[in-house]
Amino acid sequence: MKHRFLPLALLCGLSLATAASADNPQLQGADPHAVMIGDELWIFPTGGPGGSWAADRFGAFSSRDLKTWKPRGELIRRDQIKWIGDDGAPEHFLWAPGVATKGGKWYLYFSVGPQNPTPSRIGVAVADQPQGPYRDSGRPLVTGGKGFEAIDPHVFTDARSGISYLYAGGSSGATLRVWEMGADMISLKREVKVAQPRMFTEGAFMHERRGTYYLSYSHGRFNADDYSVHYSTASSPTGPWRYRGRILGSDARHKGPGHHSFVKTPAGEDLIVYHRWENPAGPPPFSGERQVAIDRVSYARDGRILPIVMTDGAAAPTLKVAR
Repeated sequence: MKHRFLPLALLCGLSLATAASADNPQLQGADPHAVMIGDELWIFPTGGPGGSWAADRFGAFSSRDLKTWKPRGELIRRDQIKWIGDDGAPEHFLWAPGVATKGGKWYLYFSVGPQNPTPSRIGVAVADQPQGPYRDSGRPLVTGGKGFEAIDPHVFTDARSGISYLYAGGSSGATLRVWEMGADMISLKREVKVAQPRMFTEGAFMHERRGTYYLSYSHGRFNADDYSVHYSTASSPTGPWRYRGRILGSDARHKGPGHHSFVKTPAGEDLIVYHRWENPAGPPPFSGERQVAIDRVSYARDGRILPIVMTDGAAAPTLKVAR
């Protein structure tokens, strides 16, 4: 997501934060990548609870019930990314993390911006466990430019082929690009040319269900009420895409829901984890803190994702025990 540089203080106590007894919204933060690890749901966000938005580090949070969240400490800091200043830009920010695991290692993909005066970049760091510490790979994985903004990385491993794909891009130019990852997960093997999905702005996410590949993404401006989640489907992870519509948008109380991830719980329930603005005062552009929320996902018999209803308080889903 672009233009996140709001006038907020940095989050200094990320590793010490607590977020107990939460319902929707679950915790403060944005751009949440959610992953089930054992019986816990982990969220890797931009920022997080315990203070204002953090532009210089990443943390993670986990829960066994989607009510009490455990901080998992600091993953990596901006000053541990040695190449970050190589472009000569006066300032740099970190946002939109995504994780993947392969071969017993964990990989953290992240955006480094802003886009101007130098192109944005995507980095990757490696750890032995999901909470890190993560070690930077030593160089950017992707650099923007020529109408492409290198932001919002998401890595999906196709269970059928074993191939891992990187999806990235958006905002300026609203361009999605896809690469096949190298076996080491910190390099690119080749770019896969894809058609631009209808209504795509940023925040791509891929998941597969019953042989159908679902490419979902955000549309609109991140701090306005047109921000929303749309999706397309395909018979492969790289298209061709069939646009299927909007599934998550603003309502009377919640504005600009988006930059989401889908997750399936051990009990087989489908959830969407996303950020939203809680009843913001005045017209866009909204300011303040975005909040992470979790809601249920349902599919029609023909595989369509049904419109998602945003909930508040105890109406939010909880983790059910698998049987």
